[in-house]
Amino acid sequence: MSRLATEFQRLYASGPEGSVRALVLDVGRPSDWELLGAVWRGVQLDLSLPAPGIAIAGENSYQLWFSLQQGCSDVEAGVFFDGVKARYLSGVAAPRIRCLKEVPVVPAEVREGQWSAFVAPDLAPVFVEATWLDIPPGVEGQADLLKSLKSITTQAWREALAQLAPPTPPTPQYLAPALASPSSDVAPVLSTHSPATAFSDPRAFLLHVMNDATVPMALRMEAAKALLPRT
Repeated sequence: MSRLATEFQRLYASGPEGSVRALVLDVGRPSDWELLGAVWRGVQLDLSLPAPGIAIAGENSYQLWFSLQQGCSDVEAGVFFDGVKARYLSGVAAPRIRCLKEVPVVPAEVREGQWSAFVAPDLAPVFVEATWLDIPPGVEGQADLLKSLKSITTQAWREALAQLAPPTPPTPQYLAPALASPSSDVAPVLSTHSPATAFSDPRAFLLHVMNDATVPMALRMEAAKALLPRT
């Protein structure tokens, strides 16, 4: 196995039971290193993540390659990508962004005479006009670039997800007492938190909550449970 293949395997091979270990953020069409460079710097400064790999991918795009020490689920990968897009790429049109959980082969000839390759951060701006190489990159040079990269530890990954995950919506005040004691009589709750003219019947109140699409699903489920016949 070549040095390049060894380093690629170390960083981007599939995790346990096929879980995701490599996340590739592709931004371009047109290519803009200033834009993606801000993401590259931001994930290190704001999220305390190791520097992701940088690739010129052809198709007028750059890529950031994130390596995980342990595999993550598709859901966690989605939270990460969505959080990064919301924090750093909120003004970028959706067709310009690709989030890849199955890594492409790099280096590779993406089009005739156009080779993808990993590049050093200080050389990335050079390729804005043409995000590819005209000839295959040197295997040893590619291996050296990957050798300097580190995987995201489990602890750093969890902390990054905590920062990137959308905030949990607060529990509506009129439901908080009912959730604290689901089996208790709801009549006192209604008299305290709901206008008497709005809901004079506890069952009507619970039906309203269960069918209200603006209420979080977990709370609607609690209302539905409260409506079940008691044995």
